[in-house]
Amino acid sequence: MYELIIIGGGPGGVAAGIYAARKKIKAAVIAESFGGQSLVSTDIQNWIGTQSLSGFDLAQNLEAHLRAQQGINIVDGDVVDKIEKISNGFRLMTRKGKTYETHTLLICSGSRHRKLGVKGEKELDGKGVAYCSTCDAPLFGEKTVAVVGAGNAGLEAVRDLLMYAAKVYMLVRSERIKGDAITFDRVQKDPRVEILYQSEVQEIFGTTSVTSLKYLDKTTGAVKELKVEGVFIEIGSVPNVEFLGDLVEKTPYNEVVVNHANQQTSQPGIWAAGDVTLSPYRQNNISAGDAIKAILNIQEYLNKNHRL
Repeated sequence: MYELIIIGGGPGGVAAGIYAARKKIKAAVIAESFGGQSLVSTDIQNWIGTQSLSGFDLAQNLEAHLRAQQGINIVDGDVVDKIEKISNGFRLMTRKGKTYETHTLLICSGSRHRKLGVKGEKELDGKGVAYCSTCDAPLFGEKTVAVVGAGNAGLEAVRDLLMYAAKVYMLVRSERIKGDAITFDRVQKDPRVEILYQSEVQEIFGTTSVTSLKYLDKTTGAVKELKVEGVFIEIGSVPNVEFLGDLVEKTPYNEVVVNHANQQTSQPGIWAAGDVTLSPYRQNNISAGDAIKAILNIQEYLNKNHRL
């Protein structure tokens, strides 16, 4: 019986594992892999304390730091499929048929980017196709880029890119922008921004990097091409929560609802941190901080309820 099981191998899960080990909590980390969504990034410039590193290097650093800790069990290459409540905690079942029991849980399973599903998107991921303007906008200085999306994420991506890019196209599938009106007003006034309404991306082109994209102009039925060096896909994300069932309260978008003061969920004994939660900010540093906050609160919970 573990005192704590941490689900996830991104910055949040690893930070939680390190802090749990230092607090001598009997814990395990279950992760399919390490690094999280940043694994495909070629140049991360906002990981605090390191000026620049690749997503691969970040993943290696995270894993090495976690494995250097004593007293924590690391279960990698496996995925939690189901969790059920038991009298003194929770029982987890994994894809490989393993079963684990624990008094508490910290969910750091993150989210996955909602994809366009067009040809070239997967092949050029990290080679001009990007999903995080905060992370990657500085890589597109004086370049021509496209942002796909009509909500706040799309508008914020355009705003981030305007600090660096020479030209920004915003491709909107519908007839209007769905995001914040004030941000939209500021964005559309910039002469470097061109908004293409009723536009649906069909394919992204390039070999070693993005060179162009084709889109359907739904007003005319014509397929047109844009010469761009980057494509930011900002159409939302999907939290990795399928294994949680109805154990915890979630938003209509399946984000886990937490108390931001301590990361507690609606289910006593379960905490969540990072992109899997309703936090509006999807950043590695925030995920790590939220997870550390959760561990400190979990220690208090264990001392009160299971270390009598």
